[in-house]
Amino acid sequence: ASEGFAAYEMDDDVLQNYNEFLLANNLYWGLVEGHASEMSAKRTAMENATKNAGEMVDRLTMTYNRSRQAAITSELVDIITGASAL
Repeated sequence: ASEGFAAYEMDDDVLQNYNEFLLANNLYWGLVEGHASEMSAKRTAMENATKNAGEMVDRLTMTYNRSRQAAITSELVDIITGASAL
């Protein structure tokens, strides 16, 4: 039984090196995951800002068009009123 076990003998440094690698790998994975989460949050925020800006432009365009239409209507009423007074 001890002869079969001898095939799996390893230096003491191997386990220490493996543990150090595992720790470094887990730390790196955590950093990468954190960075990916940050990028995802930024992307979502930018999508929402773009959507809100588009909606704001639509509202301002509608307000501008209504004001312009009201001014045109007022001018037409003035012209028609002036023409009927003659």
